[in-house]
Amino acid sequence: MSTDPGIEDVTAHRAQVLADFAQYLNPQKVRVMKAAGLDLIEADRSGAWVEDIDGRRFLDCFTSAGSFNVGRRNPRVVAAAHRAIDSLDHGNFLLVSEQTAALAAKLAEIAPGDLTCTMFGCGGGEAIDFALKLARGSTGRHRIISTVNGYHGHTGFALSASGRAAFREPFEPLMPEFGLVPFGDVDALAAAVDGTVAAVLLEPIQGEGGIIVAPEGYLAAARQICDDAGALLILDEIQTGMGRTGRWWASEHFGVEPDIMTVAKSLGGSLVAISATIFSEDLREFLIPNPFIHLSTFGGSDVACMVALEVIDVIEEDGLLENATKRGAQLHAGLATIAAAHPDQVADVRGLGLMAGIEYAEDSMGPRMSFHLAQHGVLAVYSGNQPSVMRLMPSLVASESDIDHLLTGLDAALDDLVHGRGLPEEPSSGRTKRRPPRGERS
Repeated sequence: MSTDPGIEDVTAHRAQVLADFAQYLNPQKVRVMKAAGLDLIEADRSGAWVEDIDGRRFLDCFTSAGSFNVGRRNPRVVAAAHRAIDSLDHGNFLLVSEQTAALAAKLAEIAPGDLTCTMFGCGGGEAIDFALKLARGSTGRHRIISTVNGYHGHTGFALSASGRAAFREPFEPLMPEFGLVPFGDVDALAAAVDGTVAAVLLEPIQGEGGIIVAPEGYLAAARQICDDAGALLILDEIQTGMGRTGRWWASEHFGVEPDIMTVAKSLGGSLVAISATIFSEDLREFLIPNPFIHLSTFGGSDVACMVALEVIDVIEEDGLLENATKRGAQLHAGLATIAAAHPDQVADVRGLGLMAGIEYAEDSMGPRMSFHLAQHGVLAVYSGNQPSVMRLMPSLVASESDIDHLLTGLDAALDDLVHGRGLPEEPSSGRTKRRPPRGERS
């Protein structure tokens, strides 16, 4: 037993925090995090790194599912938040706001194509909800098509569009007139979209689905299918946007412009809750006779908009799009080398920019590798809809040495897994599914 009172105090404090969280919030989350070696209590947060209360440092490769693109507590963003709080508050949501107007104008400047109008919210689910309401209201149609293993949030309309049955089934019946098709299957999408469909909702890269990049030509085909049927194309850029893939929006890689786009997570700079649904001016016509048909008391608050404006400036002025491209190339090259060295453990690697996925040979390896990576100072979590796939999404401020740390840690963690090194792991519950090697996959 340690005789250092400091260590004992930290241990006792950790135990109390975990016990309180389990008692008053979510006991199963605590069990899962402990089993994955991720029962850390975040203390110092800076740049691409986070520190546990016991002083252990981790390169954050989960980043709250891509919410920390400009880093943890970016100094410029923190300063902007202080300036905002010194003179502003949430603002009265029924009144005209200078800060909200300024952010909407900036989003119109950087958004693709003709997307010039914005409705603000507090989170991604709220952004999706309004996107689907706008699609139904402006087209007069009801049916919405989304994809299997897609993820769009847990609120009413958003949950109905999400492609994982485990999220939906406890709350059924959900919103009517929602249908799912396989992601990447043009024929299935074409068969599902007819004159009754209001919109097709897609992620350019499925995040929770396992970092599945849209196949070549798929988004372009989706755009044409929607145009032919008079339906709207909604792209969910909540994880993929704000520079994550090396461009402002992942859709730019595919040369496709949506009718509606949703943005959240990194727009708030890791400090405030804000989301945006950005759409074309012709769709705004639906709101003219219905100006108060969708309201959010705290969505697009004056403080949040001031922070988000600084986030956009940081991405532009600090060259984070370029850094995401360079560091993404470094990451993907390193992952390819590691995959080649571990063919029995790694089935595939994929992604764009600093949105990468490594698919392990078995579903059970996702949770086990979270544990082993944590022992090497890397915080990474497997995908919610595909436990065999680990998302690697470090902040866009990550340096060359940060990516080296990630790759070195990943290689060492795989070696530990193969040789049974490290702390004892809890046995996996249930059956695991073997993934075919990359060369054998269809």
